[in-house]
Amino acid sequence: MRKKLRVAAYAVCVRDGQVLLARSPAADGTPEWVLPGGGMEHGEDPLDAVVRELDEETGYRVEVTGLLGMDSSRRVVRREGLRGSRDHHGLRIVYEGRIIGGELRYEVNGSTDLAAWHDLDAVPELTRVRLVDVALKLWRERPVDGRVSVQSEA
Repeated sequence: MRKKLRVAAYAVCVRDGQVLLARSPAADGTPEWVLPGGGMEHGEDPLDAVVRELDEETGYRVEVTGLLGMDSSRRVVRREGLRGSRDHHGLRIVYEGRIIGGELRYEVNGSTDLAAWHDLDAVPELTRVRLVDVALKLWRERPVDGRVSVQSEA
C-alpha cells in the first residue's frame, strides 16, 4: 500500500461576524465550502504557503496573526488497478489571519471556484468539510495544545 503525507496550511479570517470560505467540488462533484488555504510546496514555509493560497483562492492579502492549532487525519483510500490502495495522512496547520489588502475574487483554473463571506451563525447550515468546524472551534476555544475534537459528518 502506498503511503501519502500531505501537509497544508489554512487561515481562519473573521471580520464583522463573518468568516471567509472558499467553495470546492467534493469527490462526487458536489460543491462544498472549505477553509481558504492548501498544500505546501516542497521547501515552502507553512506561513508563506497560507499567504500564497489565500491570495490564489480569494484575491486577498492576509497577515497571519496567530497559530491556532493543527488537525491530523488518516484514511485508507481503496482503489483497484496498478496503483492500488493508498494510506493518506493529512496534516493541516490552522492559522488566524487578518485581511490587509486585495479584493475578493474567484480562483480561475484552481481547486476552488468561489470565495465568499458567511455569517458565523449560518455556517452549520452550509455543506462544508470537517476542517471548517475544526478551525472555527480552534478559533473560538484557543486550546493551549492546539487540538480540538469534532465529530465527523460521515
